[in-house]
Amino acid sequence: MEPIKQNIDLNGRQPVLVVMGVSGSGKSTVAALLAGQLGWDFEEGDDLHPDSNVEKMAAGTPLTDDDRWPWLDTVSSWIIEHTMADVPGIITCSALKRVYRDVLSEDNVIFVHLLGSKELIGTRLTKRIDHFMPTTLLDSQMNTLEPLEPDERGILIDAGRKPAEEAAEIVRALGLKPAAGSSALGALNPGRSTV
Repeated sequence: MEPIKQNIDLNGRQPVLVVMGVSGSGKSTVAALLAGQLGWDFEEGDDLHPDSNVEKMAAGTPLTDDDRWPWLDTVSSWIIEHTMADVPGIITCSALKRVYRDVLSEDNVIFVHLLGSKELIGTRLTKRIDHFMPTTLLDSQMNTLEPLEPDERGILIDAGRKPAEEAAEIVRALGLKPAAGSSALGALNPGRSTV
């Protein structure tokens, strides 16, 4: 399956990729691989959740919009920091609803939506260890998910393959250049750089 691209024109700006999708779609793994290959700054969006959100999800209770807004504001701040500095970056965020993505959208943001069947993602979730999201919340996430709309800048990637294949497809589809050496991106988030 060829990736579906829409509205990918940044007018020369450095991109920030928001790797999105339901829990278990492979966001963290693919985003970390991409960041390593490109030499870009990387942030795990789940790490930005307040403790109250983590506790709620760990207990099997879906987050409400009121729970998500402060978290989305934090994710947005990370994106804006990189946008203002014109520094490329990759951040994971479920970004399930259009209104959530609207909070994250900047002129240089590209949403990378990892799509997989409920069966595939459910199987992955049952195999995960050390993650706060239980498999019981998959239905809630699938029901909340709103696909990228035609006016949103993004790319759809089939999440049913090896993460390295998915990362390579993203690099190819977006015309990105793997890093030749070290990156100077650590200045923005020195503890989170993958380089």
